[in-house]
Amino acid sequence: MLNYFNYFTEIEDRFQQRRGALLLLSTLDWALIEIWREAGVPLEAVLRGIDAAFDKYEARQKRGRMRRINGLAWCAQAVMVAAEELREASAGTAPSTTDRESGFELERVAAHLEAAAAVLDAATVAPEACSATAARLRELAGASQGIEGQKLDLESLERTLTVLEEKLFAALTAAAPEELLVSLKAHAARELAPYRSRMGAVQLRQVERQFVQKQLLVHYNLPRLSLFYMSQQ
Repeated sequence: MLNYFNYFTEIEDRFQQRRGALLLLSTLDWALIEIWREAGVPLEAVLRGIDAAFDKYEARQKRGRMRRINGLAWCAQAVMVAAEELREASAGTAPSTTDRESGFELERVAAHLEAAAAVLDAATVAPEACSATAARLRELAGASQGIEGQKLDLESLERTLTVLEEKLFAALTAAAPEELLVSLKAHAARELAPYRSRMGAVQLRQVERQFVQKQLLVHYNLPRLSLFYMSQQ
């Protein structure tokens, strides 16, 4: 889990703090954060990159009027630079052994999995895949409740949930009407248009894919399975 239960929220908080005004992150922003998380970009590197991008923006702003930063994609290049600098600085050093943050209590993990299973059971799109995923989630929830006194292997569980999500996305993509998928890709292209010069081709493709997947789930009112989407209530 990269020791970052608050990976998403800390990035959102830093971006809002530096922007100086409340701005809810868009689907595109969340997709970009997920790309960073899956690529193993440390939280520290993302926060440094956000700071660097805003520092550069503010220095330029003093010399002339500039358009306000309205998305995390403006920080994408700076984040990649910060990640590389952090990697080079930590080369040859021992990996961190800090404890995981609290928030992954067994009861909350089980509740997250059970809640996702309930929604999937009620799904009308790709019903076989949704039902199979729901059944597997309940197995995982039962297993997590049965290990009292032991540590839950969060990395292994998250890998399993990632696989289940990928299989679910494949089923949804196969079941979705062609016009819906074309519309979602066109939406992604419009959202990404202002940031194409700030992201590499590979990153652009990854973000577009994540964007379309997220929008598919939104369209069909289906949940994310990853523990990073677990309610913090």
